Amino acid sequence: MISHSAEETIEFAKQYGKTLRGGDVVLLRGEMGAGKTVFVKGIAQALGIDEEITSPTYAYMNDYGGKLYHYDCYRLKSGEQAEALGLTDYFYADGVCVIEWSENIAEVLPEHCREVRIRKLSEGEREIVCD
Repeated sequence: MISHSAEETIEFAKQYGKTLRGGDVVLLRGEMGAGKTVFVKGIAQALGIDEEITSPTYAYMNDYGGKLYHYDCYRLKSGEQAEALGLTDYFYADGVCVIEWSENIAEVLPEHCREVRIRKLSEGEREIVCD
């Protein structure tokens, strides 16, 4: 899918979010500024979350009422660090986990994860590929 705006990305993510169920783990791949957090906003809408969605860069994970766990693992160095912080416990909870920079904790990710790749084509355009 090629998105031409943040609004289109949110709408696409909202449709994708309707396919998710509690316990799903989604790995968001993409460079800094690709639109990963924008994508999470659409997933949140699909899950009925009205709160403002922000990047959890300094908190590592934002919990939206047990429905959505939004991770930013950019500053983590290993899966061991994620385990020590208790972040891996949520992989087996009833909410949907969406993880940015999951490659930093690859060794502790559950076996069956979904993947979304977002590639910045230009200032307003993104290519979004979902597995």
